[in-house]
Amino acid sequence: MSDTNKPSLAERQFSPRAAAYVASAVHATGEDLDELKAFVAGRGFATALDLGCGGGHVSFTVAPHVGTVVAYDLSSAMLAAVTQEAAARGIANLATRQGQAESLPFDDATFDFVATRYSAHHWLDVPAALREAYRVLKPGAPLIVMDVVAPDAPLTDTFFQTLEMLRDPSHVRDYAVREWLAMLTAAGFACGEPTRRRIHIDFVSWIQRMQTPKVLADAILALMAKMPDAVRKYFALEADGSFLMDTASVVATKR
Repeated sequence: MSDTNKPSLAERQFSPRAAAYVASAVHATGEDLDELKAFVAGRGFATALDLGCGGGHVSFTVAPHVGTVVAYDLSSAMLAAVTQEAAARGIANLATRQGQAESLPFDDATFDFVATRYSAHHWLDVPAALREAYRVLKPGAPLIVMDVVAPDAPLTDTFFQTLEMLRDPSHVRDYAVREWLAMLTAAGFACGEPTRRRIHIDFVSWIQRMQTPKVLADAILALMAKMPDAVRKYFALEADGSFLMDTASVVATKR
């Protein structure tokens, strides 16, 4: 499958799973969301963009603290699920727009704040998306990136990218922190110090959320079993396939 077909693949992958991502504990909670809430509280941002909103948890977190938040995603079904959940929560200042991260349908300097969480590893062209985020931000405005990140060592990196692709063929790449800082800087942003975390991933719910076929789930477990001790130790691999995953957050400011 060519890269040009990836957007439609991503939409096919996530549209039937929209409700699962709204309900997902991994996506709905976390220290990064707590820090996000603290960051936006009292700032008086009039306009915010949740770039690659998925289940909408960034939007739900910032909505009480901004004038308007736009939840933006490739999947129309995901956006419908976000709209439904926002209504259930009584959130009235949330709007949705559909499209790709690399081509944003907004004017220059539209937003006071942009955030993206657990989305960029599906983007076909992260540098292009970051340039678009830079364009739609007002001068001096912040972008917060929160995503899964790749390990630095080549073997652990390759192993983890393989797990991700077997679980979800719309996966493109988890980038290392050093790659994120380089891409953000190249897009024109001034970067703050990244915050690194490790989160526990329950294998069963991780697989079920994506509805990974059994043959591929079995392949993941088989691959895990064949890894050398150094890899197994790094990911703290458990007997049932559960493991620790690296994430990072970085605040970048439009110069």
